[in-house]
Amino acid sequence: MDKDFVRELIELVKNSNIRSIKIESGEERIVIETHRGEPIIPKSQREAPPQEFKHQEILPPSEDVSEEEKHYHIIKSPLVGTFYRSPSPGAPPFVEVGDIVSPGQVLCIIEALKVMNEIESDVRGRVEKILVENGETVEYGQPLFLIDTEI
Repeated sequence: MDKDFVRELIELVKNSNIRSIKIESGEERIVIETHRGEPIIPKSQREAPPQEFKHQEILPPSEDVSEEEKHYHIIKSPLVGTFYRSPSPGAPPFVEVGDIVSPGQVLCIIEALKVMNEIESDVRGRVEKILVENGETVEYGQPLFLIDTEI
């Protein structure tokens, strides 16, 4: 998306009563949320502070997942950012291992450039594994969740 368009959206949300706006265009998606009236908690005081950035090579799914996990659907990170399991510190996680999820259901948030991006399930199934810790930095294409679609 055009940077000027995104800046205009941010200003629109900032200067209005809109709490959030979500725009999708093809494979691109942007979510802008405000947290008016909610306390702003510095990253250093959050429930699980982000870990130091660690460079890691992301392998193709066939090499990154064990033989027994190959029948699972893998939800991957669509961008680089900080992974959060819940909408705010102290709130319950979006999903837990064992939960049944549906297409469009929010699984987590990835914060990138101060924008909170909701990551949704694209399949129906049971959450078998959560592969990332809360507050951890994730890379583009990094596996986040294993979903068993054979339920």
